[in-house]
Amino acid sequence: MALFLSIFPIVLLIYLMVKRNALPSYLALPWIAVVVLIIQLIYFGTDITLVSANIASAIVAVQTPITVIFGAILFNRFSEVSGVTNTLRKWLGNINPNPVAQIMIIGWAFAFMIEGASGFGTPAAIAAPILVGLGFPPLRVAMLALVMNSVPVSFGAVGTPTWFGMGPLQLGEAQILEIGSITAFIHSFAALVIPLMALLLIVSWQEIRKNLVFIYISIFACVVPYFLLAQVNYEFPSLVGGAIGLLISVLVANKGIGLAKVENTLEQTSVSTGEVVKALFPTGLLIAILIITRIHQLPFKAMMNDATSWFSVQLGSLGLFDISQGLIFSLKNIFGTSINASYKLLYVPALIPFVITVLIAIPVFAVSAGKTKDIFVGSFKQTKNPFFALVGALIMVNLMLVGGDGSMVKIIGKSFAEATGEYWTLFASYLGAVGAFFSGSNTVSNLTFGSVQLSTAELTGLSASLILALQSVGGAMGNMVCINNIVAVNSVLNIENQEGAIIKKTVVPMIVYGIIAALVALFIVPIFYAL
Repeated sequence: MALFLSIFPIVLLIYLMVKRNALPSYLALPWIAVVVLIIQLIYFGTDITLVSANIASAIVAVQTPITVIFGAILFNRFSEVSGVTNTLRKWLGNINPNPVAQIMIIGWAFAFMIEGASGFGTPAAIAAPILVGLGFPPLRVAMLALVMNSVPVSFGAVGTPTWFGMGPLQLGEAQILEIGSITAFIHSFAALVIPLMALLLIVSWQEIRKNLVFIYISIFACVVPYFLLAQVNYEFPSLVGGAIGLLISVLVANKGIGLAKVENTLEQTSVSTGEVVKALFPTGLLIAILIITRIHQLPFKAMMNDATSWFSVQLGSLGLFDISQGLIFSLKNIFGTSINASYKLLYVPALIPFVITVLIAIPVFAVSAGKTKDIFVGSFKQTKNPFFALVGALIMVNLMLVGGDGSMVKIIGKSFAEATGEYWTLFASYLGAVGAFFSGSNTVSNLTFGSVQLSTAELTGLSASLILALQSVGGAMGNMVCINNIVAVNSVLNIENQEGAIIKKTVVPMIVYGIIAALVALFIVPIFYAL
């Protein structure tokens, strides 16, 4: 019964979002949160104070994804109004008008690099609007962006899912590096297939076949440096791999290598180097700020994450409100429990880099006060529905995590593991995907299910490094179907009530990804790794 009631809300959520007259996520998710709340109070008998504290914690936590979405929408609206999008569209058309080249440059290599720098769902939010600006249909672009943004995710945000996600397991440095190495190895095999499945969402198989040489040049340009770097480092594989891949992809597309000749349907307007440099300035500034603030060898990351208390005040029974020196806003000991929630104003990629970049770029592009006001007001309005969707999602996740090892999420994970025993290698990545589906994060998936995966490996005699690598791969491939990412990309592209339609399409490459991961783990990893 505990297992049935733990799985029931997820099944109901998927049904509500994919049925013929699907509910939009901003209605479905809050209702599912209510269902989980009822199950927690009636069946699990969870203390009302604990439930209330988790709901309050979710409301604080929702500020992270919603401000990232706001920042991305703001940046994209500015790009439209200032003419940046138009200039980039002409420039990319001049590099090569072939749609496959444009998709691989922006949707694959550029997004790969952004994921390496930031994570937080920003790659799809930045890359997708550029593709829509090039004339690709928004709904299909949303699906492609979600599927493409999978291979680099385990090393996204400067490796956070690997080094931080596996942190609580108390593993040695050498083992975390080995997990990262195997993770990149498995992802590299998936990269041979998954980008093609993503491309099929927008272009025909005939077009893919004609441009296959270029497609694989672009794939290998990212994946080879990514894999090689992952053998010695778990922070920079995606960032460096994406940067090298982007450079090579642009150079090769410019020469037309491996690409079918395509007539340029855009008006043949020559774009001066100065115009291109100016148009690339906001994106370049955005990436530069992200990289500078994410590399822990520089002082900024530590400053922005400084948790030393600067000001605190007791808000009655609600909890202790604290502002740290790194401007981390925290609510501690909520309703007298040990539950805390915080928002990192400077570190969450919202104010820095999105809002700051837009504020710097407005005078550079001489955007009028009236248009600036429209950009901000429109961006706020566009975040209303995603806010309700994400509040519902985070309350659902928080309540399903209540109870530690006896939580609804852990019940699902342990039941999975017990049912499969020594065949767990076949299914381990899907548990990681379930974690990402819930939380919208490879890091949170690793934090949630890392202990389940480790104990399953120990009980069944399987390699802990291999199973944890499959967990990390699963958390990355789960990005394709995770509610938070779908809500984010839909919000940025202004797509309404299509979450279910997207899940129906993106679940297929996710399942294929898991099959590839299982086959590589069973038959190829043992040849190259002494496990």
